[in-house]
Amino acid sequence: MTTQEDTVTTTTVTTTDGYAPEHTPRLNWSEHAPEVLKAMLRLDAAARKGLDPKLLELVKVRASQINRCALCVDMHSKDALAAGESVERIVQLSAWEESEHFYTHKELAALALTEAVTVLTDGFVPDAVYERAAKHFEEPELAQLIAAITVINAWNRFGVTCRLVPGHYRPGQHA
Repeated sequence: MTTQEDTVTTTTVTTTDGYAPEHTPRLNWSEHAPEVLKAMLRLDAAARKGLDPKLLELVKVRASQINRCALCVDMHSKDALAAGESVERIVQLSAWEESEHFYTHKELAALALTEAVTVLTDGFVPDAVYERAAKHFEEPELAQLIAAITVINAWNRFGVTCRLVPGHYRPGQHA
């Protein structure tokens, strides 16, 4: 399964309706590093195995919000909606700690782990965060979750560094 992160739109849109114009990406990295793209796609596919698709998309949206990757926020919000996630829960992700009642205990543990792995403020994932996740995920699923969080962070770095453009992704486009 491919992901939208590998597709770059290079058209600059001129608007007359008051909206700011769309920026031009810095670099179509996937065109210049196709073997890296192939490896990332394989890693992405491997990391998602065994994870609930809705949980996976919530994690991807949250990591992408933290990393300010507009392309990935756009893509994974749309994929979450297509998977049956509610608009309300997607909107609340940026303030999930204040909106815990929207999520299950398992989802909250996954979101806390996502933040800890993504930010690494203290240079490590705190024991309490890891232990909370370990209570809700069996070891194989926890390993997959950690892999999925790591992979979306890598995709975010490509998107943010290359200034990939959000707004053009449609769910199912990457199937």
